[in-house]
Amino acid sequence: MLDLSSFCSLHPGSQHHNMEPPSSKKHWRLYLMSVVLGIGGSFQYGIQVSFIASPAVHVRSFVNYTWMLRYGSPVDESANQLIWSFIVAVLSLGAWAGAVHSGSLPVTYGRKKALLINNVVAMAAALLMVFSRTANSFEMILLGRFLYGYNVGLGLSVHLMYLGESSPKELRGFMTLTSSIFIGLGKVTGQIIGIKEIMGSEEMWPYLLAISGVPAALQFVTLLFFPETPRYLYIDKGDADGSRKALQWLWQEDNLKLELDDMQKERERALGEKAKTVKDVLTSRCVRWQLLTLTIPCAGVQFCGINALYFYAFDIFRESGVPENQMHYLAIGIGATELIAITLCSFLIDRAGRKKLMGYGYLLMGVTMCLLTVMLSIKDLSPQIPYVNIALIFCVICIYGLGPSGVSMALPADLFLQAWRPSAYVISGTVNWLGMFLVGMLFGYVVEGLGQFCFLIFVAYSISSAAFMLYFVPETKGKTMVEIMDDFNKLNYKNRESDIESTGISTKL
Repeated sequence: MLDLSSFCSLHPGSQHHNMEPPSSKKHWRLYLMSVVLGIGGSFQYGIQVSFIASPAVHVRSFVNYTWMLRYGSPVDESANQLIWSFIVAVLSLGAWAGAVHSGSLPVTYGRKKALLINNVVAMAAALLMVFSRTANSFEMILLGRFLYGYNVGLGLSVHLMYLGESSPKELRGFMTLTSSIFIGLGKVTGQIIGIKEIMGSEEMWPYLLAISGVPAALQFVTLLFFPETPRYLYIDKGDADGSRKALQWLWQEDNLKLELDDMQKERERALGEKAKTVKDVLTSRCVRWQLLTLTIPCAGVQFCGINALYFYAFDIFRESGVPENQMHYLAIGIGATELIAITLCSFLIDRAGRKKLMGYGYLLMGVTMCLLTVMLSIKDLSPQIPYVNIALIFCVICIYGLGPSGVSMALPADLFLQAWRPSAYVISGTVNWLGMFLVGMLFGYVVEGLGQFCFLIFVAYSISSAAFMLYFVPETKGKTMVEIMDDFNKLNYKNRESDIESTGISTKL
């Protein structure tokens, strides 16, 4: 058991030992930090999107009960459905608000304080959920879901910033991809605790809705023992000594000259400049291709059809004769498959590279979904075809986890220098969360109109993203931020090197 003195020795202010540990264990504090960030960061997103279907019957019954207490008659069924739909969808709106603030809070207060504030928001939402039944107020559930959304939107963006700004270049892909692992872990956890034998019962549903308060409290306490990100300290605050100490504590290395020189170059280019605004990112030629890379294959991942696949999975399972009471356990199996694939991706990303994993991943997803569309169209020709469709679903999920899911989290951390990164994450979050809201609101109508052919829309997106990644986006594996900007400047200016702007993103010495 870890005693108090040894736990306190984890604090960045503790004495640094000159003896360098074995390389296999050298970055253990960095790995521990990724766990702490994941628990209160992307894990919250996974758990919120996965368990919400479990208490649907109980929450709708509660809405009807409170309506009768107030007005003396049951709520109209269509009104009840509308309230429930908004309870589900308001998470995306809250996440968008959180993503918008991810461009200002981490700049003003730092990455660490922004996450601590974010945890307070999640704990406040949990209290609203717990006491909603006592107060006979479904409005408290609505407000709680909005605050959870804010927590997810802000937390996911700052989580990625924190990882990207604290990791050495050879581990940056793996470290930022741990955010996707925690999304998958959150999905599986939400599906497990949502079953009626655990927390999906009529008595337990308020506590199920409040469950995100637990990881928020855990991160709030443990994050206090970790330093602010080294790049924020050096580049934004000019605290070279504080940055060096943070690097030494996290990496357990003394030879930090290359990393500090890279941060010094970036700071010199940004000296005297304020953090860039969203308008700057949208209008500046010097980040045009980074912006396209951020929005098309990364933030637009909602349009690859993975949510549609989850929707259709249950219909295919029914056609294969799977009993209704077993559906939830199959959903856990799907979530576990995605988690395993993402975990495997974390070991491949710094070997195969971002470009190949995402590019070929989207290509294979498009081809497999095209085949799935054909098989769904001829499902009545043979009793074996539904089983083939189940296999295709698991294939798409594996490909998604191995490529687009993980890389869409890791790649944005490589694309922008310090001054541009917060506003870039605002744009990424806006596209991602509004995309999720639109898909959630409109997907039912698309399915009703197109049936299984709705997958062709997602095939078009996947093939287009694959072509964009493979033909245009440079590889970022193992490169410093400045080297990556040099590669993108060749696209931003092509043959007009003399026109490269003297901005914080210029990499010319």
